[in-house]
Formats: sequence, structure tokens, C-alpha cells
Amino acid sequence: MPLPLSRTAARWREALAGERPVTGMWVASGSPVVAEICAGSGVDWLLIDGEHAPNDLHSILAQLQAVAPYPATPVVRPPVGDPVLIKQLLDLGVEVLLIPMVESAAQAEALVAATRYPPDGIRGVGSALARASRWNRVGGYLRDATQTVSLLVQIESRAGLDALPAIAAIDGIDGIFLGPADLAASLGHLGEQAHPEVTSAVEDAIKAITAAGKAAGVNAFPRDLAERYLAAGARFILAGADVTLLAVGSEELAGRHRPPPD
Repeated sequence: MPLPLSRTAARWREALAGERPVTGMWVASGSPVVAEICAGSGVDWLLIDGEHAPNDLHSILAQLQAVAPYPATPVVRPPVGDPVLIKQLLDLGVEVLLIPMVESAAQAEALVAATRYPPDGIRGVGSALARASRWNRVGGYLRDATQTVSLLVQIESRAGLDALPAIAAIDGIDGIFLGPADLAASLGHLGEQAHPEVTSAVEDAIKAITAAGKAAGVNAFPRDLAERYLAAGARFILAGADVTLLAVGSEELAGRHRPPPD
């Protein structure tokens, strides 16, 4: 039975261009159960992380399946922008990709090419074996596959900031996400995401991305920083993580029932 082309990526692009910013959270546990719990929370999007979390193709697939019934958009971050890994993730059914550590226009152009079939790109053709096409049950998938992919790139270094205008000018990139933790380290302020030089660089980058016609995103756990970056024009933010919520919540629970010190 023929199936319709997925609109997940299209809805994500519409959300980025919508009236209100979209708020998400990290899923770094690698657990499909936790991913499903988070997907039902009311957040707009989830970042399934493969860079700093214990995820591989099998665990990412399980999490995609777990969150599929929910309205939250799953975004997957691979550990590196390798075209072979991107091909595997796209075939798996990943539709919104966030690629870390992008530092040049040439790198950004190569990432766009990795998400598209020839003659527009270099993505390998294996739709008959792929969940993305529902094993060739989606009519016209090869022709229309570009519509099912949304590409976000992450800038998190001084080199990335320097290349920002050129990166933002690349067609095929829907948004640019700023990583203040690595950016702070690159600027000489390791562990100081709220350092004035870092926050100023993030705000300037958000404004430059917006002026270039792209959606700007940022990781911002502290509420005051999130509000500050939203005021600067950020369209999508990450405001928490499953593992940190569990860490803080479990500590609060333990403290609530621990007898006071003598």
C-alpha cells in the first residue's frame, strides 16, 4: 500500500519560521523509555545526542520509534558530520539533523551535499532497504527525499564564529545552532558559559544569523540566559536535559528525606 511522504521536516521548518520560538530538551540517556517520557512532556523538540551520549544506530532507531506517536520533533546529532554516517541516519528515518563543530562554508556545503541524492549531492541510494522510504512504500521517495530532510549546523568555536557569514549564506541549511559550552572553551573561558565575552558573542551571532535569513538556535539551560537569547532573536533553544533533570531531581529527593546533620 502506498504511503505518503513524511512532513516532519516540513513541519519543523514551519515551526522555526512560526510566531513563537520552539523549546526543546536533550535526550542523552540513550533510553527509548526516557525519550518517550520526554516526548509526552509538551516540549516542541528533542535532541537525541550521538556526540556526548551513549547512542548508536540501534539506540537512535529505538528512540525514533518511541517518540513517533508524539508531536515533539526528534532532532539527531551525530558525533561528526561524516557523509557515511549521515547516509545511515537518513536511511534510518532521521529527518532533522544537527551537525556539530562546523567551522567553514566548505564544510557546510559538503554537509548539504551529504543529505541529497545525485546529481544535487552524494547521498547513496538504498531506499529499498531504508526505513525512511518505508522500504519503498512511499511513492516518489527518491524524487522528493530532499523535502524530508532539515539540516542544522552547530557553531561552537572561534573559527566557526569567524566563518559565520559565509556559513549562513549556504543554501540548504535551515538553522544554525550555537553551543556556548565549547564556544566558551574556544574563547578561553572553559566552564564559563555566562562569561560576558561568551554571552556577547552568542547574542551577536544570533543577530547575524537572523539577518542572514536563517533560524538561530542556542543551548541555554539557565532561565535568565534562555530569556536573554530569545530576546536577541533565537528561534529554537534547548532548555534542559533528561540526565540533568534526573540528577537534580534525585538529589532533591534524597535531601528531602535525609536527617539533618547534628
